[in-house]
Amino acid sequence: MNTQDSAKTATTDGVVRLGAGDAELTMLPALGCRIGSLRIGGRELLRQGARFGSFPMVPWCGRVENGRFRNGAVQHQLPRNSPPHAIHGTGRDTAWRTARAEQDSAVFTYDLAEPWPYPGRVTQLVALTAESLTLTMGVETIGDSFPAQVGWHPWFLRNLGGGGADVEIDFHPAWQEERGENHLPTGRRMEPKPGPWDDCFGMPDGVAVTLRWPGQLELKISSRTEWVVVYDEQPAAVCVEPQSGPPNGLNTLPRLVTPVEPLEMAVTWTWRRL
Repeated sequence: MNTQDSAKTATTDGVVRLGAGDAELTMLPALGCRIGSLRIGGRELLRQGARFGSFPMVPWCGRVENGRFRNGAVQHQLPRNSPPHAIHGTGRDTAWRTARAEQDSAVFTYDLAEPWPYPGRVTQLVALTAESLTLTMGVETIGDSFPAQVGWHPWFLRNLGGGGADVEIDFHPAWQEERGENHLPTGRRMEPKPGPWDDCFGMPDGVAVTLRWPGQLELKISSRTEWVVVYDEQPAAVCVEPQSGPPNGLNTLPRLVTPVEPLEMAVTWTWRRL
């Protein structure tokens, strides 16, 4: 996923704006390379604010227990930014570089650095059409192998306004990860339970979740990964977070990034009007 340092279109104050049909996307590379806005036919889908939109989770997703993980015999301590755990990676707190920006696609990168203990590069590709958005993220090492995860944390508005009803979440996971008192998966799988959720689910045939705002819009979230976290405990928004491994996966299900095998994952949002 190497890219050239060649931005082809101008940006305004570092903000990258993409468009296709009546879909408008705003990327904020200086603010963790998050999606600041996604508008379909003038209607905003994402909660607004510096902490919201949709941000990449990298080089880990969700919580890491007590901020500690091992790579072989070496133990590392991450900042516990959600005490007592470390949460959601460092990418959302980092300024990314715009490597390329065109009318309907863009490429962004940043180099892993402290407090992450291993050098590497993260690349995010964004591709917009009139009916879909595809996000692809990759992690490469430029030195030693290390465990890593990638994923996305979108904050979809619970209600799109205009007198419409609240969103409905439709998905059929094979299992739900039991959540312990420390808010981490215990390792036991159980039958999926009704919400509200702040839980990780397994979908071995690939993530497939539909958000439906009755009479307004339907949005399908799909990815080849089998892990998704669903969070709907806040009144303003719901989150559907496909990720390459479960919370605390740096410890429980490590996926090594090696010089010959980078980590790469993609997710696609597809929408239609109702």
